[in-house]
This record gives sequence, structure tokens and C-alpha cells, in this order.
Amino acid sequence: MTRRFFRIIALAWAAFTLPALAGCAGLQDAPAQAAAPPPGPALWKVADEDTTIYLFGTIHALPKNVEWYQPHIAQALESSDELVTEVDTADVQELTGLLLQKAILPKGENLRDKLGEDERKAYEEAMVSIGLPVQTFDRFKPWYAAMNFSLIPLLNAGYDTDSGVESVLDKKLGPDKKHDHLETAEFQLGLFDSLPPETQLTYLKEVITAVPQLTGQLNTMVDEWLRGDAEALAREMNAQETDPIVYQRLITDRNASWAGWIKERMERPGTVFIAVGAGHLAGKGSVLEQLRKLHLKSARVR
Repeated sequence: MTRRFFRIIALAWAAFTLPALAGCAGLQDAPAQAAAPPPGPALWKVADEDTTIYLFGTIHALPKNVEWYQPHIAQALESSDELVTEVDTADVQELTGLLLQKAILPKGENLRDKLGEDERKAYEEAMVSIGLPVQTFDRFKPWYAAMNFSLIPLLNAGYDTDSGVESVLDKKLGPDKKHDHLETAEFQLGLFDSLPPETQLTYLKEVITAVPQLTGQLNTMVDEWLRGDAEALAREMNAQETDPIVYQRLITDRNASWAGWIKERMERPGTVFIAVGAGHLAGKGSVLEQLRKLHLKSARVR
């Protein structure tokens, strides 16, 4: 497994872990953006005579002053009867409770005891570097500790789920329009919780090494997203190979499932705005690629 898996996870799960971490690190103001807004994120659609489905790649957490809600996105959302996102994050307290329930190690186990001497030293130094006591995650599984390691720097850099795309779209959705979801929170968290222990430990070790570069990498990805440069975003996310089994399970299989949902939804009239993590609409095995396999043609709106 490589840092590509790490970057994908950090983006995809900010919506869960940032609220839970709000008390661990103070948010700072993000650097000011350029006065002229960029063209705006990419938007696709799949359409037939009586059904239109918009596909929009999101960033789950953003700095507060990022301007991305461009006219082409507003028009698509306002013309839609329904907004569909990955998961319902409205009840943060329930999601946080579910996260903690799945993340606890069995009684008698300790995370630091699972690390070798050198690994434990690096782990404890990393804990100190992000301002947490070294024992903070002793009772938690490696995947949960890794998420926290990857996301606390984003909090400090000014990333916030209240400014994230899903939160903004939900606020702009009219009261008469439906908001549905592709997956449950329990299912999504189960994807991580059921990873083999050795895979979780590998993930944690790589995160400890990669944390100093995370904010810069995500800033680059956000810039590409804002420019609507889906190809550059795909190249960034595919810059390094990763564990093919893990990638299949967390990304490709879910993309195929969502493409199947879209194909089925095309059988009913109406207009739907689907918003999922930008990584699911770029690169190998993306939702767009899965739609082509189902003989559904997508067109770039902008």
C-alpha cells in the first residue's frame, strides 16, 4: 500500500472525523484565495428523453473562503428534484458514536503494543508533533488512529466540513426537494473496520511518514478540482500504485455499485443531482468508467 491510498482515505472520510476532532485542534484561517474565482469544478450528466442525472465530484471539507458554487452547478442543483450524496452526515453525534464503537480495540489490547520499537518511537514522536498525548489512541484500532493523524493537520490548515461541498449543497437544497443517500454510515465505516489488521498497521505507519506532506497534497488537489481539471486530479490520485485488493474494495466496487444505482434510476423520469467524493469520478475504475461498461454515456457539462 502507498500514499495514494492514504490521500484517498483522508479526502473521503473528512466528513466523519473532522467533527469528532474539533476539540483536538484549533482551526486557523486559510490563506486568502485569488480575487478572480476559477472556472469551477467539473460536472457531468447522463440523460435520456425524460431523465437527467448530474454527477458532481465533491471535496468533503474545505477552507471557509473557497468559492466553488458556480452558475453551472447552481443551475443543475436548482433544476433537480433530488440530491443524492454518499451518506447522511446530518446527525454528527450518532455518526461519532458509531465511529467510536467500531474503532475500539478488544479488551486487553493496546495499539502501541502492536508496533515495533522503532515504529513505536516514530508513532510517539508524531503524536507529540500534532499536540496529543502519546496514549490518546492506545485503545483504538490502527485505522482510526491513522485517520486522526491524517486529519488533524487539515484542521490546523483551516479545512472545515461546514464549508465542505455536501454541507453547502444541503443548505442550498429547497425544502420541497428530497435528499437521499447511496450508503449507510455503518456500511462505510465497516469498510475500514474490516480491513485485515496487518493492512491497518501498514496504513498507520505510512500515515505517520506522510503527514507532513498531506496539507500540500490536498491543496494541490483542491486547486485542480476548482479549475475543473478532472484529468489532472485523476493523475494526482493515480500518481502511485496501491494495494489492488484494498483499492478494489474501497473504491472500484463502490463505484460499480453506484453506477448500477444510476442505471436503475434512469428507468424513472426526473432530474437527480448526485454528489460524491471527487476521487470517485476520476481515474481508473471511476463511476464514469463503470457507466460506460453499462452502456450509459456521460457528457461533460463544464
